[in-house]
Amino acid sequence: MPIPWLCGLSGIPPVAKKDFFDFMQKTGFTEALDQVVAADPRYDREAYLFLQDALDFTMKARKKQKMELSRHVTGQELLDGVRAFALREYGPMVPIVFETWGIGRCDDFGEMVFNLIRAGIFGKTDTDTIDDFRNGYDFQEAFVKPFQPEIQPQAPALSASADSGDDASGDGGNGGSSRKPGQPGKPLRQS
Repeated sequence: MPIPWLCGLSGIPPVAKKDFFDFMQKTGFTEALDQVVAADPRYDREAYLFLQDALDFTMKARKKQKMELSRHVTGQELLDGVRAFALREYGPMVPIVFETWGIGRCDDFGEMVFNLIRAGIFGKTDTDTIDDFRNGYDFQEAFVKPFQPEIQPQAPALSASADSGDDASGDGGNGGSSRKPGQPGKPLRQS
């Protein structure tokens, strides 16, 4: 027996139908997500929305690379997508954003994924486990190090003749200071 309100959609253009079903899907996602967050409040609702966007980002990246187009993404692929998407979206603020959402390591993404699987939002294969997310990468290396300045090589040390006191001022090369080079105390004065 057809669903009466659905039968009324037969005269609606396909684009409008797609928008309607997308809305219905999002509504279902929103309600399910509310239940997930209520059941496990360790992670902020925004973290789950980010995870959904990171999954979409990962799927699109796979499509661009013409990789196998199965809809399944492994835990490691998702973690790689999370890293790339987070850096693109939040740059050097990733650690702060993640901390605000309750995320401190890759394992947290595994917990979130499996919360979504239990809620029926995400699917899994028989080989998928939460262990796929354990020890994925170090957050310091992934999200902080890319924004740290590179350490510049030190300037070469002064030559021995500069330290020997052979200069025209007669003050041992210390710019008019009464202290000797290498002696603790006030900084050297500039001439």
